[in-house]
Amino acid sequence: MTVTATSVDRPDRLQQPPAKGARARLIRLVPALVSALSGVLLYVSFPPRTLWWLALPAFAGFAWALRGRTWKAALGLGYLFGLGFLLPLLVWTGVEVGPGPWIALVLIEAVYVALVGAGIAAVSRLPGRPLWAAALWTAGEAVRARMPFGGFPWGKVAFGQADGVFLPLAALGGTPVLGFGVVLCGFGLFEIVRLVLRRRDGEVRRSAAAVALLSVAVPVVSALGARALVSDKAEAGTATVAVIQGNVPRAGLEFNAQRRAVLDYHARETRRLAAQVAAGRAPRPDFVLWPENSSDIDPFAAPDAAAVIQGAAEAIGAPLSVGSVVERDGRLLNEQILWDPVRGPLQTYDKRQVQPFGEYLPMRSLIGAINSEWTSMVRQDFSRGDKPGVFDFGRVKVGLATCYEAAFDWAVRDTVTHGAQMISVPSNNATFDRSEMTYQQLAMSRVRAVEHSRTVTVPVTSGVSAVIMPDGRVARHTGMFVPAHIDMKVPLRTSETPATRLGILPELALLLVAAGGLAWAGTAAARGRRASGG
Repeated sequence: MTVTATSVDRPDRLQQPPAKGARARLIRLVPALVSALSGVLLYVSFPPRTLWWLALPAFAGFAWALRGRTWKAALGLGYLFGLGFLLPLLVWTGVEVGPGPWIALVLIEAVYVALVGAGIAAVSRLPGRPLWAAALWTAGEAVRARMPFGGFPWGKVAFGQADGVFLPLAALGGTPVLGFGVVLCGFGLFEIVRLVLRRRDGEVRRSAAAVALLSVAVPVVSALGARALVSDKAEAGTATVAVIQGNVPRAGLEFNAQRRAVLDYHARETRRLAAQVAAGRAPRPDFVLWPENSSDIDPFAAPDAAAVIQGAAEAIGAPLSVGSVVERDGRLLNEQILWDPVRGPLQTYDKRQVQPFGEYLPMRSLIGAINSEWTSMVRQDFSRGDKPGVFDFGRVKVGLATCYEAAFDWAVRDTVTHGAQMISVPSNNATFDRSEMTYQQLAMSRVRAVEHSRTVTVPVTSGVSAVIMPDGRVARHTGMFVPAHIDMKVPLRTSETPATRLGILPELALLLVAAGGLAWAGTAAARGRRASGG
């Protein structure tokens, strides 16, 4: 009987350890799940949604997942956070070319987030950890905005805050300070929750509580104080500006016919505005802004394209800024042309930050060996311009940042330091269909408006085109894939915000803070190993 009872009981006893092991494995998966979901939460905080505040719990969750982890575990957790954030955010990059380039881009960009995660885990044992962690995040964004291939700043935390209370921080120190404030507040939120829960089991140090509270309070108070820097009042009078969205043909035309149709559509919409002006139903604009690629036919080489542009300028009786593709001296250029109705083309601006894999192909031979179709999509590389774009429309100076350039701090700032009283971001989003890309880019322009206290216009081939006030408010906008125009009076401003004057200095200061945190963490770890005899 004893033997039989033992043989019956043994399977039950042997099944318990695997059950405990399964639970332990599930528990170990919780930080990974929290990291990935926190990344998704950060994505949801971005436009077109106005849920900017979700960035705070996103970083609070990320802080919880990383606290006290080894650098190897933190690398993996950071990578999961990056995937959760960037996979949905950048899905539009695969609209035209398929999922391959989209996945490749995300896998590479998430590496930067993984490295930041390892750094945050290292400083998570230090006093003042929210400060070091937020500075490290800003440092990661700074590196990602510069390398490889000139960088990819898309997805900066600042660009998700166009509707948020932290937006005035952009006028104080640009996108680095705005992003730093949001991340600091998120990490501080985690510290407050952690200390409240810990207080149930014992005493909490006053210094730790003070750091946690200040991490939340300082960004909020600073943002409220920085509202004094935000204004939409005219300082140099006003200008009546017209933004033209001609729309694009959807299908059924071969390449050259498509290009000519886009040009004709923009000329037609300009003439429609001219008819309204002649009838007294609209004010006559001081100048007219067309989008990037509104004339992919080089008007310097094609007399028929030049005639269409000239006719549109004469009809409206005002100078145009035309986006064209121009070949000059063997170089292919993404160019804006100031076209006067009397004197013809007067000024040009060549895009300086050309888009890798879109306007030029790095490592062309290697990529061709992987997939020859990708090289055929970028048959000839665009060359870079080398001068800031500021068009002189009589008494009004308009700074130009073409499409992708709006994501780069320097490309917008130097138009203002060269005298721009307002900014234009001509863009072509037609190839990205109805994706979130156009809304993400519009949010960038809203941040730039506050950062430099300038009216920003966004003329787009197929939408959403908009006029943004210097306080970041969208005054008027169009729909998508419809011909439309905006004709309105806007304020001109000449003063410079602290962000404009300081330029890269706030970012450099935060990089030094991040380096200091890592150095302190490294020293503390070394002392710990010596104390333990390791």
